[in-house]
Amino acid sequence: MHGIVPLYDTAAARRLDAQATALLGGDGYALMQRAGQAGWQQLLQRWPQAQRIVVVCGPGNNGGDGYVLAKLALQSRRQVRVLHLAAHAPRTPLAQRACTEYLAAGGRVDLFPEAGLEADVIVDALFGIGLSRAPEVDAASLIEVINTQAAPVFALDVPTGVDADAGIAPGAAVTAAVTLQFIVRHRGLHTGDALERTGELLLDDLQVPDAAHAGIEATAGLLQAGALSAWLPPRRRNTHKGESGRVLCIGGDHGHGGAILLCAEAALRCGTGLLTVATRERHVPALLARRPEAMAVAVESGAEAIPLLAAADVVAVGPGLGMGEWGRAMLGLALEAGKPLVLDADALNLLAEAPQPLDGAILTPHPGEAARLLGTAVHDVQCDRFAAAQAIAERHRAVTVLKGAGTIVAAPAEIPRVVGAGNPGMAVGGMGDLLTGAIAALRGQGLSAFDAASAGALLHSLAGDAAAVDGQRGLLPSDLLPQLRRLANP
Repeated sequence: MHGIVPLYDTAAARRLDAQATALLGGDGYALMQRAGQAGWQQLLQRWPQAQRIVVVCGPGNNGGDGYVLAKLALQSRRQVRVLHLAAHAPRTPLAQRACTEYLAAGGRVDLFPEAGLEADVIVDALFGIGLSRAPEVDAASLIEVINTQAAPVFALDVPTGVDADAGIAPGAAVTAAVTLQFIVRHRGLHTGDALERTGELLLDDLQVPDAAHAGIEATAGLLQAGALSAWLPPRRRNTHKGESGRVLCIGGDHGHGGAILLCAEAALRCGTGLLTVATRERHVPALLARRPEAMAVAVESGAEAIPLLAAADVVAVGPGLGMGEWGRAMLGLALEAGKPLVLDADALNLLAEAPQPLDGAILTPHPGEAARLLGTAVHDVQCDRFAAAQAIAERHRAVTVLKGAGTIVAAPAEIPRVVGAGNPGMAVGGMGDLLTGAIAALRGQGLSAFDAASAGALLHSLAGDAAAVDGQRGLLPSDLLPQLRRLANP
């Protein structure tokens, strides 16, 4: 689908590398030369004035890519040094060959920490996708020194210390200005800690033949703006409000009326045809004053909610719901109604207390709520966001939107999707309430649960980026509302 870019785990990347090597007559060095050449061309393009280049090489094939790049830089009359740890002499046959050719061209190799890293550009060719644990002490020391240098860092394939599958940096990790991925995009570089480390992400496919991809499936998809046009086509000329969905938003216990208001406004701005809000009586006047298009209904008992649930196409529960008797009663009725659900905030916390399958529902936890749903710690969730999102989806038989840097959308029997948008300014109370409303609106307009969650999360993040043009600090959820409307009409 247009706008969803395939992402791969390291196992798939290694299989593809092996198949490409076989198609090239079994000569893995041909691919290594292409990688080094691609890296050198990118370095020339980004930093054409750079004269002093330090290439930090590890013992494996990522280091071999670095040796090839260093040789090309040397032949271009740059001042080049390869730097490695004493224990990191080339070990693989390909890396040894690349090192031998670099030395034969007159190249220089220094050892760390005896030699420094003074340079115009530092190339990180330490470990690539080969490292999925915290670097050992000597490597960690080298990484920390790399990160203290003024020179920009150019990472080959993966910044050292970042897990290319999960996106976590379990220990010291290189902070790159630019990362050039080879052959395929790595799924872990689009979520979690990796977003702090990769800098600008680029790809060179190394001219690998299409046949090399045979039998190798993507393990995630990166959601980009182009996907919205497929999910949000222009409306029929002869349409009516009922065709755009009847959404019921339930929430806003005493003292939490703003949350359900934000949810309702987002649903309206994302195109729902009819919007009803079931909330506490004291919040109705403020809600009507702020957004008269919402049909605000005072609901103090379960009996008052039943007809509203019966009339709804989609029910969003959670913003400002609370965990008191009122919130528990509202959630219980919503779960019994048999309607498509979007659950957020305290609805998720209540679900964590009494887990149950929710076929077809959409859950939108942040890492803390995800940890409660899984009975684990936030750190465990963030260690592998893909695994956590999938575990929640499987446990509850529901689509799961794991919010955070690199939001992940998972569902049973589906390839997960990562949102390629959003910014740190969105880390403020109320943003999740908007997301709930956006997803509910799109679900009501006929999208499947998985697509509604994907489209809503992407739309929400793109709106956040558009609203952050004037600065991320101080960004408010309500700042996104005009952008939601604009972007919902691609």
